[in-house]
Amino acid sequence: MRSNYLFTSESVSEGHPDKVSDQISDAIVDLMLAKDSQSRVACETMTTTQRVILSGEIRCAPMYDAHNTDWAENGGWAPGAKEEIEQAVRRTVREIGYEQDGFHWKTLTFENHLHGQSSEIAQGVDASGNKDEGAGDQGIMFGFACDETPDLMPATLDYSHKILEQLAADRKSGTAPFLEPDAKSQLSLRYKDGKPVECTAVVVSTQHGKGYDEGEKEAELKSYVKDVVSGILPEGWLRETTQWHINPTGAFEIGGPDGDAGLTGRKIIVDTYGGAAPHGGGAFSGKDPTKVDRSAAYITRYLAKNIVAAGLATRCTIQLAYAIGVSKPLSLYVDTHGTGTVSEEKLETAINSIEKLGGLTPRGIRMHLGLNKPIYRKSAAYGHFGRTADGEHFPWERTDLVDDLKAAVAG
Repeated sequence: MRSNYLFTSESVSEGHPDKVSDQISDAIVDLMLAKDSQSRVACETMTTTQRVILSGEIRCAPMYDAHNTDWAENGGWAPGAKEEIEQAVRRTVREIGYEQDGFHWKTLTFENHLHGQSSEIAQGVDASGNKDEGAGDQGIMFGFACDETPDLMPATLDYSHKILEQLAADRKSGTAPFLEPDAKSQLSLRYKDGKPVECTAVVVSTQHGKGYDEGEKEAELKSYVKDVVSGILPEGWLRETTQWHINPTGAFEIGGPDGDAGLTGRKIIVDTYGGAAPHGGGAFSGKDPTKVDRSAAYITRYLAKNIVAAGLATRCTIQLAYAIGVSKPLSLYVDTHGTGTVSEEKLETAINSIEKLGGLTPRGIRMHLGLNKPIYRKSAAYGHFGRTADGEHFPWERTDLVDDLKAAVAG
């Protein structure tokens, strides 16, 4: 491992067009799971100027049943179901804060192209007879943790998220009324002996009200952003040599879906580890937890975080692999990057021996983390990882496996 280097990660705000799409998709997941905890959802969202389009496949008994003759005249939808979906979409856009001519929650055009789940996919996933529930798709998933921040996340990404969270909080509270929802941040940190010690560059681009790209208003915006960043980064990281790039292209009044089309699943590196760890390629938002793209990525983060929290390593990457329709993972891989206090093989054996993990099957993961609940909209902006486990939200961020891991490696 290199010990001295520069590394950079970016984040995007809840008003970024791709994140608007992610939040809408997860609002639909939450709606379906609230109606039926066994719902199957694969919801893709496209956002553009004054328009939101949904597509994908669902199975939710109280909402959609193509074989129900009572609902046939409504295309398989239960009475009021399509209206409820539209309400969830408009409510999500309103909560993000879009009330602009180019994208307004009340006046945007909405299209719903969701339909029933493929029976061929369902037969591979559903449990039947002696067959356990299978994975919703093939693929590889990675989890990661490190001791760079209290959240056990890469510092470049963790603080990039926190900058944008603060901008959004100030926008919504009225502290910074000149801000609009769309924004991006990026931090470059210098690492010495493998630890972040200095911020060499800050990039923040934020949508703003009219006139905040020149004169005193521009100065006010830039001063505000510098104050936010200074209040979030650890003391001593900002230096006289730190490069600042705040709205470097100039005016940023046209933003969000009006400035650029958004799609679900286009910010998978922002959602995970900011490039500091591998990514299996699958997005999270819009998918129910039978999809291992989501649930297995959550359990690998959970395992890696607990290994670091237990003091068994200061840096840990974990990979799982699955086949569609097959319950047991095909492989488990642990890498502590030379920082482990026990061998990787011992950690792999320990993980496989912990019964409460349910053999890391899709059902076992969901049962242990409690994933069949409407908890996903909150995860769809500012990262799925490094968040505070709050009641039922972000259960994969708990560190309640520490004692089990310590006992398993000692046994």
